[in-house]
Amino acid sequence: MIGLSTPSDALPEPPPASRAPELTPALFADDGILAADLRLEYRPQQEAMARAVAAAQSADDPLLFEAGTGVGKSLAYLLPGIIQAVDQSRQLIVSTHTIALQEQLDRKDLPLCRKVFSAHPSLAAYPDFRSTVLVGKGNYLCTTRLAQALRDKQELIPTSEHTELQRIAQWASQSEHGLRHELSPPPPFEVWDLVNADSSSCSRKYCHHESCFYQKARARVNDAHVIIVNHSLLFALIAAGAGENSGARGVLWPDDFLVLDEAHTVPAVATEHCGLHLSSYGTDRMLKYLYNPRTKRGLLVKHGGPGDRQLVEDALDAAQLFFSFLHDRLLTKQAVVRVRAAGFAEPLMDEPLEALHQAVRQRADQLDEGRERDELLQQAQRLATCRRSIAQFLAVAEPDQQVYWLERSGRRQQLVTLRTAPIDISKFIRQELLECGTSVVCTSATLALAGRMDAFQARIGAEQVTSAIEESPFDFGRNFRAYVATDIPAPTRDQARLDLDALVDYVRFCTLATEGGSLVLFTSYQDLRHVAGALAADFQAAGRPLLRQGGELSRTALADKMRETGNAVLFGTDSFWTGIDVPGDALSQVIITRLPFEVPTHPIPEARTEWIRKRGGNPFNELTLPDALVKFRQGVGRLIRTHADQGVVTILDSRIVQKPYGRWFLASLPDPDIVRLNRQNREARFEPFV
Repeated sequence: MIGLSTPSDALPEPPPASRAPELTPALFADDGILAADLRLEYRPQQEAMARAVAAAQSADDPLLFEAGTGVGKSLAYLLPGIIQAVDQSRQLIVSTHTIALQEQLDRKDLPLCRKVFSAHPSLAAYPDFRSTVLVGKGNYLCTTRLAQALRDKQELIPTSEHTELQRIAQWASQSEHGLRHELSPPPPFEVWDLVNADSSSCSRKYCHHESCFYQKARARVNDAHVIIVNHSLLFALIAAGAGENSGARGVLWPDDFLVLDEAHTVPAVATEHCGLHLSSYGTDRMLKYLYNPRTKRGLLVKHGGPGDRQLVEDALDAAQLFFSFLHDRLLTKQAVVRVRAAGFAEPLMDEPLEALHQAVRQRADQLDEGRERDELLQQAQRLATCRRSIAQFLAVAEPDQQVYWLERSGRRQQLVTLRTAPIDISKFIRQELLECGTSVVCTSATLALAGRMDAFQARIGAEQVTSAIEESPFDFGRNFRAYVATDIPAPTRDQARLDLDALVDYVRFCTLATEGGSLVLFTSYQDLRHVAGALAADFQAAGRPLLRQGGELSRTALADKMRETGNAVLFGTDSFWTGIDVPGDALSQVIITRLPFEVPTHPIPEARTEWIRKRGGNPFNELTLPDALVKFRQGVGRLIRTHADQGVVTILDSRIVQKPYGRWFLASLPDPDIVRLNRQNREARFEPFV
């Protein structure tokens, strides 16, 4: 792993056999340790999953496993994985998508594992397993860099920000983990850049593991049996070259093995991190880190001369011209524009970046070996990478393999970002995960479509990988009902939006007829705002708090508020279709306003649609429908979170019963028997549980 693993030319000795296949049945059987000693509910689905995971991990094979809600998949992969990690002195990496699951694993599931291992003498070797959570390097404070910034603050930052350095120093003396999000309010990025661990000068050569927060984290990682990461960090490290040329099997560390929970998000996250992401804002920060003409601060104040600082100003001027041209020429009418061929812009930054790169390298070479030289060499490398990336983007170097596009963003919509992404992500995932000679378990509640994993397997290059499915143990026949409104006009190609008057009418009826909380899922933020505005007074009169995405509260805060109030109506779009966990009557209804088809106007689905069509395939069947079905299953899955939960799903899109593809959505429901509603019969036929 970049910056973490300890280089070694020697390959590890073959590990001893793991006892996981032997101990897993003793743990998970109906008369096993979980049920008999800890009085945990026996779940045959959980036992089947644990056995499959233990077999795959002990054989270092990949495995795809769909585990329905309530199976208890965390224990099913953690207990066998920890046994193997301890027995073989290997590292189990557990990667997940959401912060909520990371926290659950660290604060709830791993302590439960220790309790399980302490419950029986046959497991005495395992309660003391070591675990840690790893986040990105730039999130940690480096006390060595902090001390250097305090010494050089006059050259680095304006006087007005000196108090921020002092505040960070005071916090550092009391902080346990030294993570930026623990400091409230968080420091400005310009100041944090000077003191975080994302620098070559934060290394074992210059930092002590007892004082530097990142080196402490690194020591915990090197010593851990279980390491919890998120998908973004995992793929960022892989894309940066972690694990390359190590000579040993493994994904990030030699001889590690991996579990990907919430694996249905893996293709999207891998795509996000496997391409170029170069912004006008990031370029400006990189250059002003060297020298800021306005504040007269930066590294080249101490280590450079007037000529060097002029080169920074030249590069800043070139960057302003370059990004302004892209904004004014291509992004005034659209926020996202795909680039298909070279010649759309001149390489205005090429010469200024090259001149500055050479100058910074020369300044570094004039210094003796040490932290300051390494810092300048790293900045020179960043300049070279920026120059090379822009050149490749302007050349549209791989149009058959990569999709290229521009975005504008920011509060004033003035920031410009150059983006690329692989059209086919399966090759990357297969090479970097599935062909590493170690076990990689992919699990989620939504990997299959109508009982088959073909689409997901094709998406990640896992056509030959063993797959299995265990359904949820919940009694959906008793606790779940599904309704569909058949008299809302279906959207057409000419009119993509729903009939909003009918939508407002149904949302009002369904929410006010349900005493518990309702989650209303939209595919359009414009529709969400319209319906929220139309119904705000109705909800207020009924004593129903209206929570909506896009306001002051974060996604986590909105979910917390919904749990607290018990009868709120929460309006959400894209990110609320997955990961929200509100058990009990606080969420007794999910309303799906529209089947979640993605219109292929964004460059990535557009390019993949073209690619599939060129191969003679059907983009709707291979891309659009599978993606919509997974998102639909995730949305429906917000409803029943525990054995005691009851609730209804109401679908306000008549295409589910009118179009041939609707049968796929019906088959994705935990109970496919639906009740058809219209405005004449709904009063009599709509029956919520509470």
